Amino acid sequence: MKDWTGNKNSIYKTLGASNHTDKEREDNDYYATDPKAIDKLLSVETLCHNLWECACGEGHLSKRLIELGHKNVISTDLIDRGYGFAPFDFFKIKKEDVGSEVDIITNPPYKFAKEFVLKALEVLSPGRKCYMFLKLTFLEGKGRYKELFSKYSPQKIYVFSERVMCAKNGNFEEMKTGGGSAVAYAWFVWEKGCKSKTVLEWI
Repeated sequence: MKDWTGNKNSIYKTLGASNHTDKEREDNDYYATDPKAIDKLLSVETLCHNLWECACGEGHLSKRLIELGHKNVISTDLIDRGYGFAPFDFFKIKKEDVGSEVDIITNPPYKFAKEFVLKALEVLSPGRKCYMFLKLTFLEGKGRYKELFSKYSPQKIYVFSERVMCAKNGNFEEMKTGGGSAVAYAWFVWEKGCKSKTVLEWI
């Protein structure tokens, strides 16, 4: 059972990872993403003006997007980590509260990644996209195939040709000291309503 609580108010009414044991895992599955993941994505995708980072953590992805010229980035999270709007429960948002020109981009808590994708596709308008930073192992599993992939195939999957770090509690220095990342990640891109076969590329 998901334990998601938070602010029910929509902020869009005006808008128009890791291989760890349970003992090692951060309580709320917070593993910050190296901002270079955004640079890699922008080398192959043109993002829209209105972006919603719905699991923003300390803002690693949001800040990089803003640095690269995407000024209209709304950032929310269930847990207040000092950045964006929090607490804010992504799963309580309604479709009518999300602007028709909004795309979603995030590294979701992995244990709820499937639910994040399904919720994003529920609330987005036709033709809008969601960009999910996920482990390659997200492709596996009967449950994910039955509930997600068999119904909604990603438009594109961009596999990183080099390791990208996701740091527990945002502590990248500690992760570097420990030898970096041994986990393979990719950007999974869904377009609402798109029925084309998935294209896999490397970045």
